[in-house]
Amino acid sequence: MTHAVQHWKNYIAGEWHDAAESLNIHNPATGEVVATMACADFAQVDQAMQAARACVSSRALISQRPAQRAELMHRIAREIHAIVDEAAEVLVMENGKSLNDARAEFLEAARYFEYYGGMADKIEGKSIPLGDDYVDYTVYEPMGISVQIVPWNFPPSIAARSLAPALAAGNAVVIKSPEVSPLAMTYLATSCQRAGLPNGALSMLCGVGAEIGDALVRHPDTNQIVFTGSVPTGQSILRAAAERATPCVMELGGKSAAVVFEDADLEQLMSSVKWGIFFNAGQVCSAMSRMLVHRSIYEEVVDKVTCFAKTLRIGHGSDNPDITPVVSKLQHQNVLAMCEKASAQGARLMTGGQQPSNDQANTNGYFIQPTVFADVTPSMDIFGTEVFGPVLAITPFDNEQDAWQLANATDYGLVAGVFTKDLARSLKATQQLRAGQIFVNEWYAGGIETPFGGIGLSGFGREKGQEAIYSYVQTKNVAIRIT
Repeated sequence: MTHAVQHWKNYIAGEWHDAAESLNIHNPATGEVVATMACADFAQVDQAMQAARACVSSRALISQRPAQRAELMHRIAREIHAIVDEAAEVLVMENGKSLNDARAEFLEAARYFEYYGGMADKIEGKSIPLGDDYVDYTVYEPMGISVQIVPWNFPPSIAARSLAPALAAGNAVVIKSPEVSPLAMTYLATSCQRAGLPNGALSMLCGVGAEIGDALVRHPDTNQIVFTGSVPTGQSILRAAAERATPCVMELGGKSAAVVFEDADLEQLMSSVKWGIFFNAGQVCSAMSRMLVHRSIYEEVVDKVTCFAKTLRIGHGSDNPDITPVVSKLQHQNVLAMCEKASAQGARLMTGGQQPSNDQANTNGYFIQPTVFADVTPSMDIFGTEVFGPVLAITPFDNEQDAWQLANATDYGLVAGVFTKDLARSLKATQQLRAGQIFVNEWYAGGIETPFGGIGLSGFGREKGQEAIYSYVQTKNVAIRIT
């Protein structure tokens, strides 16, 4: 992998386009500028949207036999597999994550195309009986142009998560990539191009969100908006979407709690802690950012989690450490500020909360020690505010009712979890916990096959699984009088 500053371009309707201005892309592990990215302008937004409209109007995808569209999806998946190693190194360079995780992310992106390729020929309508004088049936038609705004924490994977079902259903897609980490996801466009995706079916633009993202959201040709990101940005998009009643799928993050009962398997719990809050430096919308622990084992769990956090290795993503840097200087500052505020409000800092020393990581990089706070109360900001860093907040509870109340005491509702050997209790937890997905005895149980999305400030609509593809179609009813 070269560290020379390379210039990257936007992908518009089958071709790569430069722009008058560029964005600097930093390596989170060193703070250095490692690339520049063309910053799209409003004319390129119109160009991408016009190409997408031409693709939709010509029915370039939807006129294909579904089996042909399925084969196209599988060709895209094969092209992604072919570039995994090269693309993963770029993702490490611009995003900071470990090389193993970067490779896994591209393999997951390929899996989305394989999975929804398998659904492209199974989007079936229904026949509705209205008596002998009528034939009535429904058909599913594509939404049209799907504008998809992708966050910086898992750019290739989250882009594929919405791009694959949208294409499988016959839509054209215009993607807005994240300003701080746009490079690696361009390999998805390259894979689509090499697989023979019709021109105009995909464009990928990078630019300032408040300008280019807003222009895409408000564009009169936009038929659907798919957004993953922060609550304030999501609310702004929803206000703009309301002007034209544009349908939206919104995934807005969370402050998810794991409820740990006295009979929990603590070794199982530690494995979930590793992946639940320290994976990707905690920059996961469904992270286990809170842990609620029964008071009878509270101090034992706090000590165990603290000791475990201290063993985690911090370093550059290419070395596959346990803890990688957060994505940007701004994110670094925000997470450290939240840690300082938690201490000031009375949370007990067990470990971390600071930038690592020079012998642990490059001090110019955006590293944060794995952090554990105990004795966190609902009145503290860290209890209900999403940190998006490797920071775990632990709170004791006394009984089941107390546990459910604490778990549900935020405006978010993305995921939640319970750790117990009691089957009846775990089933009760799935009823009591307010979230779109519930994990029992393993954080991140599930996969591409399982629907994902939240309630409350975590958004609405579902990604992943068979359910997701119906976000990318609309139902048309046909009623025919035959006598």
